[in-house]
Amino acid sequence: MSDYTTARPVAHDQVERWDEECDVAIVGFGAAGACAAIEAAEAGAGVMLFEASSGSGGASALSGGEIYLGGGGGTDAQRAAGFEDSTEALETYLTMAGGPDADAAKIALYARESLNHYQWLKDQGIPYKGTFLPGKIIEPAEDDTLIWSGSEAAWPFSDAATPAPRGHTIQSMGWGGGRKLMDIFEARVRALGVDVRCDARVLSLVADGEGRVTGIAVRIDGQPRFVRARKGVILATGGFCMNRDMLRRYAPQTLRLNDPIGENDNGSGILMGMGVGGDAIHMDEFFTTCPWIMPESLVKGIFVNARGQRFINEDCYHGRVSRTMLDQPGERVYLLVDNAIFGRPLDIARIEVAAVGDSWEEVERELGMPQDTLAATVRTFNRYAAEGHDPVFHKAPEWLKVLDEGPFAALELNIGTSFFSFFTLGGLHTRPSGEVLGRTGESIPGLYAAGRATSGLPRWGHGYSSGLSLADCTFFGRMAGKSAAAG
Repeated sequence: MSDYTTARPVAHDQVERWDEECDVAIVGFGAAGACAAIEAAEAGAGVMLFEASSGSGGASALSGGEIYLGGGGGTDAQRAAGFEDSTEALETYLTMAGGPDADAAKIALYARESLNHYQWLKDQGIPYKGTFLPGKIIEPAEDDTLIWSGSEAAWPFSDAATPAPRGHTIQSMGWGGGRKLMDIFEARVRALGVDVRCDARVLSLVADGEGRVTGIAVRIDGQPRFVRARKGVILATGGFCMNRDMLRRYAPQTLRLNDPIGENDNGSGILMGMGVGGDAIHMDEFFTTCPWIMPESLVKGIFVNARGQRFINEDCYHGRVSRTMLDQPGERVYLLVDNAIFGRPLDIARIEVAAVGDSWEEVERELGMPQDTLAATVRTFNRYAAEGHDPVFHKAPEWLKVLDEGPFAALELNIGTSFFSFFTLGGLHTRPSGEVLGRTGESIPGLYAAGRATSGLPRWGHGYSSGLSLADCTFFGRMAGKSAAAG
């Protein structure tokens, strides 16, 4: 067993015999792997799917089951709620949300095909109730479909593209619809005759002398076995938020955070891809959030850093706000609220009341800040909020409120002790087709990847929106499955 490492491929000519053969071998049974398997099997390929744990799921099953969809005039849920979404608006938003190196080709394809993808999801049996919930919501509390799941209605995004809610959540009571989503995908995978092997840990890729990936080495029942993949291998293994060595090397800011979201996100697929020459990009990028927006009245407060200065418009997506917190000096930021909007945050958020006072000057003193720092920030904000605008950070008028009804409080979000969940966004560089690219831009023959093992639609922590990961892994998992089946 020690002869096999995820970062080093096995030479094809050293494989004495193949224990199994298939057209397409897929590594990982989350949403990306499932959707790849469905498309490859429907294209007529013989598919084997390998999962290290005892069943399907991955990070997808831990999610809310929410997929970012829109464009093309709008989904049925969007239109029923009175929103006419356009492909151009969706593409513009995704481009901004993708950050400085947004993948234009993937974005254009996804924006163009989003409505068709929505129909494909329904065709697999994914149910959508179709009802819309306005306001700031992390996940529907019941079985509703449509929510605002990003920064669409907040500056600067709202200035560039007509806002529309695009978070489409599977019909499932309460939080955590991802498990139901995966159960439906799994049933479809098995109905198509895919050979699913659980408790099967892929140890390494197999590659020939010309660099083509020809199969995998996998441990089943404690024994290494070799599987020949005649047309291709698809890596759908998730990110690396649970591999501290990789975090230390590639995304050291995440070491400040204590709550990774994943099932077995150890970076194995990324390392395997890199081991055969695949390029890994944006490995320093990650998503994080502290669920501070519940109750949503808190959005009318203002955030300040340890120097008493605002740093963002608080009506942005909670993940964008939270990610920006990590850019501030020190380990703490404070949400300033007055008595009218105060509400006790979710217990899971681990947000504490740091100071209270009958004036903002008193709150400032309790926090140990220099005189007329925090108080001056609040005065400036209140002055403009009374006029109905926020020229400093452009917070939307509906979320503006003069903070003048005492007593006043500062809620502390502590990077080290509050609940900042996180996952990584960097991964293998792929074409929209799923082909893994090398460092000089050439494709690695026989190797494909999808989901968080890649750098896809969501590749910038400051622009992440809920539903982008499942949008990326389901759609581009499909593309990888089609491509691999075609050989």
